[in-house]
Amino acid sequence: MIRFIVQALVTMAGLWLAAQFVPGVAFSSTGSLIAAALILGLVNAFVRPILVVVTFPITLITLGLFLLVVNAATIGLTAMFLDGFVVDGLWAGVGAAIVTGVISWLAGAFISDGKRDRG
Repeated sequence: MIRFIVQALVTMAGLWLAAQFVPGVAFSSTGSLIAAALILGLVNAFVRPILVVVTFPITLITLGLFLLVVNAATIGLTAMFLDGFVVDGLWAGVGAAIVTGVISWLAGAFISDGKRDRG
């Protein structure tokens, strides 16, 4: 449960930064930001794995770069579910995917998941 809360907070931070720096990404309220982070977590848990498997050949051909489009699609799908979250087009989605991905990567570098061998 703690891991889910931490992941939601990291996602919220990434989405907030994306709204600050990426043109075309916006939130109407803090509640929309919280809801977007929770919905994005659910979309990433259930829809993203299917998209990754279906798009595997093109991801392989593009050496993994197509995963940015998959991540942008999940962010766009989240925006479709939520009225207070706007992603204006593919490039705004890709920018938001890059920002949230970098924030998640940085957070993962500093937050231990408890699975590493400490010896």
